[in-house]
Amino acid sequence: MNRNDVTEMIVSSRIRQGIKWSDVARQVGLSKEWVTAGCLGQMTFEKGQAEILGKIFKLPEEAVQLLQVVPYKGSLPSAVPTDPLIYRFYELVNVYGTTFKELIHEEFGDGIMSAIDFKMDLKREANPAGDRVSITMSGKFLPYKVY
Repeated sequence: MNRNDVTEMIVSSRIRQGIKWSDVARQVGLSKEWVTAGCLGQMTFEKGQAEILGKIFKLPEEAVQLLQVVPYKGSLPSAVPTDPLIYRFYELVNVYGTTFKELIHEEFGDGIMSAIDFKMDLKREANPAGDRVSITMSGKFLPYKVY
């Protein structure tokens, strides 16, 4: 068994049981974004968190142990950008891309977020530990049409 097998078991169990990621996150005690990323193989869970997930998804002990192992992050195969700033967005999509997709589909259904009917707000957030970049993206949801 490997981490990809565990991800497949979790996704299959979640679908079978009709569980929402936000409900899983509430039981684990963390954000839905982080928990979803972890369940999709992108984050490492602590023992107690992994045990909760094991109960929720009815996972074998070996799977619970694998949830506690640091995964190989990044799941979208493509050319790697060389510009440091753009690379960070590439890294963000690799780590959270499957989470964006999963949560958008859960909330809206089968479709995409438009990059045409789209707004973005980039702000500086003052922080004593070093200023932060805040990016808010808002795109119209476009469902796939049945024909």
